[in-house]
Amino acid sequence: MYAMLIAVAALWGAATGLLVPRAAYRFSVEPEDAWRVACPAGHALTGPLRGWAGSTRCATCAEAGAAVAVHTAAGSGAAQPDTDAGADSPSEAGTDSAPGAGTDADTGTDASGATPRGGSPRYAPSLLVTVASTLGCAAVAATTGARPELAVWLLLAPVAVLLAAIDRRVHRLPDELTLPAAGAAAVLLGIAALLPEHGGSWLSALLGGAALGAFYFLLFLINPNGMGFGDVKLAVSLGVALGWYGWAVVFAGGFAGFLFGAAYGLGLMLMRRAGRKTGIPFGPFMIAGALLGILFGGLAA
Repeated sequence: MYAMLIAVAALWGAATGLLVPRAAYRFSVEPEDAWRVACPAGHALTGPLRGWAGSTRCATCAEAGAAVAVHTAAGSGAAQPDTDAGADSPSEAGTDSAPGAGTDADTGTDASGATPRGGSPRYAPSLLVTVASTLGCAAVAATTGARPELAVWLLLAPVAVLLAAIDRRVHRLPDELTLPAAGAAAVLLGIAALLPEHGGSWLSALLGGAALGAFYFLLFLINPNGMGFGDVKLAVSLGVALGWYGWAVVFAGGFAGFLFGAAYGLGLMLMRRAGRKTGIPFGPFMIAGALLGILFGGLAA
């Protein structure tokens, strides 16, 4: 039963992780810009959840990619044209022959937004997102067991992964996700508190959300250039989740987030890829710290 619970949670994480990349792509815009409505090649995004779920690869691009693959396979044995007979080689024509050169690392498109060689835009970190979601959900199930709050953690996991993916790309945490996540965490844990064998306290969860949110708000007031207000709103939902297991977990999860962020920033500085004033997306580290706190809280409960 225990192994089956972990397996089901891992499958949930994998399935929801596969749906995240398109939403992350559409949300990853500057604050003054509207959400993206087209894939990198310019085709309208349609499909599940009104085009919000899935990869950035739309149906048109998928068909084009399949056609290119078939054509490549069919012509793989054909003689290649003589480039000396009047046709410029890639280097002579001014193009880089390295795969993916001149393309966006996240979308696979060139600077003009056109689809690169191979015919289909892609969202590069989609595999990482799916793996992180799968492992995270499995780990939570392993430490929480069959207690009611496990359903809450699994329902909130896709939102957390989505927020981390967006913040990594554009250093932004949209209100359309952070505020509903805080409300959902409070309501869902309130329901879990009514069920038998739960492992936490709803009142402690609410107080934890208020405390962690207030702490991040204080940091924002002290140094608004170093702490975004989106981080403050994210801290509320993370504080609710951590507070479910008590104040020790709130402290541990909050501190872990700062520790992870500091380690990442120090690593960038040592590799000379960032300076002391270089901004980093802090949301992913806050979420990773909260995950660690929830794991410890689940084990302790």
